[in-house]
Amino acid sequence: MIARRVALFAPLAILLIAAAPVKKRAPVARPAVPAYAKPSTAPLPEKVRIALTTDMGPIVVEVDVKRAPASATNFVRYAETKRFDGTVFYRAMHLKWGEQPNGLIQAGTRNDPKRNLPPVAHEPTDQTGIPHKAGTLSMARYAPGTATGDFSIMVSDQPGLDAQPDSTDPEAKAGYAAFGQVIEGMDVVKAIFAAPISETEGEGFMRGQMLAQPVKIITARRLPDGPAAAAP
Repeated sequence: MIARRVALFAPLAILLIAAAPVKKRAPVARPAVPAYAKPSTAPLPEKVRIALTTDMGPIVVEVDVKRAPASATNFVRYAETKRFDGTVFYRAMHLKWGEQPNGLIQAGTRNDPKRNLPPVAHEPTDQTGIPHKAGTLSMARYAPGTATGDFSIMVSDQPGLDAQPDSTDPEAKAGYAAFGQVIEGMDVVKAIFAAPISETEGEGFMRGQMLAQPVKIITARRLPDGPAAAAP
């Protein structure tokens, strides 16, 4: 179990490395930055639903403002100000052990300074009580407290990303900040995960994890408050 946890953290300990633009054989322009709207100033309810319209279909997520206020509010602000519009799912990390499919997909602003809002405080899972289960949303980051506009969606349970309070490893001790759940569209998440992988993009352990054709987030929009449906 310890060896497997170490193996899991080796590629995940710095999830946001994938968010930095990777070196390419030819310069590639960033997607056009949309005109930003102003976020709502009204207090958020305990849970907020966001619809991600992608090239491969819709994904509806529900973020938990009550238990992970910093991370969830941050995600809502990116959606409300249209900062996710035109960004992409660019990474699919496949783990070879356990029941398949096993891994995660990743999307977001990729450190684009024109899109990014200020970093948010780290909210470990032992504080929020939100574990990394299949369909969970989690903030990508460098060190704890550096998360901005990149996020991952778990394709399968990933307990190795939960905070390990007794660990002597700072990264394992902090874990990653889970803040919501896919409530519709896990079939789309799995389709993105199964999309072809580039054999050349990415550096180091990131090679073999970058999508050959990133999947565009056309829009990310907050849905009216109300009861949520269960994820299929």
